[in-house]
Amino acid sequence: MEELTDTQNQHDSRNLAIDRVGVKNLRFPIRVRDKAATEQHTVATVSLAVDLPHEYKGTHMSRFVEVLNSHGPELGVHTIHAIPLELLARLNARRSHVEFTFPYFMRKTAPVTGKAGLIDYEVSFELEADGGNDIDFVLTVKVPVTTLCPCSKAISDRGAHNQRGLVTYAVRSRKPIWIEDLIRLVERCGSAELYSVLKRPDEKAVTEQAYDNPVFVEDLVRNVAARSDQQPNILWYRVEAENFESIHNHNAYARIEKRIG
Repeated sequence: MEELTDTQNQHDSRNLAIDRVGVKNLRFPIRVRDKAATEQHTVATVSLAVDLPHEYKGTHMSRFVEVLNSHGPELGVHTIHAIPLELLARLNARRSHVEFTFPYFMRKTAPVTGKAGLIDYEVSFELEADGGNDIDFVLTVKVPVTTLCPCSKAISDRGAHNQRGLVTYAVRSRKPIWIEDLIRLVERCGSAELYSVLKRPDEKAVTEQAYDNPVFVEDLVRNVAARSDQQPNILWYRVEAENFESIHNHNAYARIEKRIG
């Protein structure tokens, strides 16, 4: 076979290293174990990247995809942890970054009638390797909740405005932590939970629960942070909340980040 020019390995004279270079927005099937001791088969959007020293013109993009596909047509969680180290070796890099973002489903029952339905949550695995034995792993869940405004309740003669909020909750932990446990922690911190199936008695119960439990966006992040502080397995967390305001043309936002211990 004819030997072709390897342009990526050519020298670059600008003396500028690149922090991350690679591929993004690649879809790939994965298996994720849930707390019920079963597996969910889902599809992740994948990003793979490494650092690039200043002397190299480019990286070898095909090698990222080769590493991803080398484990077969479907990845498991344990396999994912090996990929950052394989990228270091295949691309002669000092640092690698891998991210898998995927929909994760939980079955929830309505609070009064018990009607069941599935709710999807966005989950991300972020992994970084720097050549050592440890891999930095961050688990992130995006959890929708209902929030009811304490100020509106205090000043209004009839009802109070409420909205759907989205909490983005990222953690580092001492040992593996269930996705379901993080989702449930967040859902307990809003005014009320979200459900996919609600009959009239359920809707009455949920709206009354929200009215009895008003929270600002500030309350929401503080509630999640306070519960996180009580979890001995959590080493670090970042909680962000965004309320999609129902009577304003802007969103309300708050964030807390903390390393424990």
